[in-house]
Amino acid sequence: MTAWRCAELGAIDLELGGALAAVRAAYETWGTPRRDASGAIVNAVLVLHALTGDAHVTGERGPDQPTPGWWNGLIGDGRALDPAQWFVVASNVLGGCRGTTGPSSPAPDGRAWGSRFPRTTIRDQVAVEALLADHLNISRFAAVIGGSMGGMRALEWLLMYPDRVASALVLAVGAAATADQIGIQSTQLLAIRNDPQWRGGDYHDGAGPVAGLGLARRIAHLSYRSETELETRFGREPQFGDDPLAGESPGRYAVQSYLDHHAHKLVRRFDAGTYVALTDAMNTHDVGRGRGGVHEALSAIRAPVVVAGIDTDRLYPLRLQAEIAERVPSCDGLNVVTSAYGHDGFLIEIGAVERLVTSTLARAEVLT
Repeated sequence: MTAWRCAELGAIDLELGGALAAVRAAYETWGTPRRDASGAIVNAVLVLHALTGDAHVTGERGPDQPTPGWWNGLIGDGRALDPAQWFVVASNVLGGCRGTTGPSSPAPDGRAWGSRFPRTTIRDQVAVEALLADHLNISRFAAVIGGSMGGMRALEWLLMYPDRVASALVLAVGAAATADQIGIQSTQLLAIRNDPQWRGGDYHDGAGPVAGLGLARRIAHLSYRSETELETRFGREPQFGDDPLAGESPGRYAVQSYLDHHAHKLVRRFDAGTYVALTDAMNTHDVGRGRGGVHEALSAIRAPVVVAGIDTDRLYPLRLQAEIAERVPSCDGLNVVTSAYGHDGFLIEIGAVERLVTSTLARAEVLT
């Protein structure tokens, strides 16, 4: 593995108007580029993270990494993405808080962007990733791989840069944000913006909207896990004998303690402005925008695509992946991952994901 690095990528025009004069992208790589006779890299794979991920796909915590890799087990000797065969690239998205330009980054005047950070979309994120690919001299990826928000970007890669993608894995996502997703995500945004410490987004000289971000994470996490899992794990049990019905103190149910734990974990490592920027970008997700609608856009995809969903996912139900699989001509059908964990199954069921990645790369053999 190479060290966590940053690339200065220059200016970018934004889809919804405006521009950023100077964009920085943080990234990690694994493996060694292999080139053909013309000098083109033929073994590059792009791994795309979800909402609260970053470039650290695999590995332990470190000075620059507050958490272990979010897809630990996917990259490594003998794994689906073996560095002996593949040159794996992962970057933090535009709007992020782990080294890439975002609301907490310094603006040209040296202060955090805060409320001045422009509204961005999934397509803007992909445009920055394409600039990073240029920086790394990668003209074409053997595969782009992503789930959830990463799956949104995988779809946009297929449509924005069709000549630069030899295959793709699209996992646990739909072709456009649904009313249900926009409603859930907008409620999270409201939780953050209604925190007095939000200060319109200009809080980076203080504590910030800790309560609002924690509440947003609790709302999100309920949509990430399945009702069956929560009932099986927690039911109505109190947390360590702290009876919620005793009357002498508020008490907590075990599931409340679980949600508190995940909220506190996120608040310690993630910027609220990034959460707002990226969640809003997810609300804009629609591959059909400006392309004649979703069905027309999906029908235009030509690179081989593996599409998969989680059978218990209530945020991105299987019908959304079925729509993609049905409309993309190069897709062989929907792959269903069985999991008790709901949407988070795309992160947890690593064995199933490995098989999907292997299947995706097999469709890109022409490059290798």
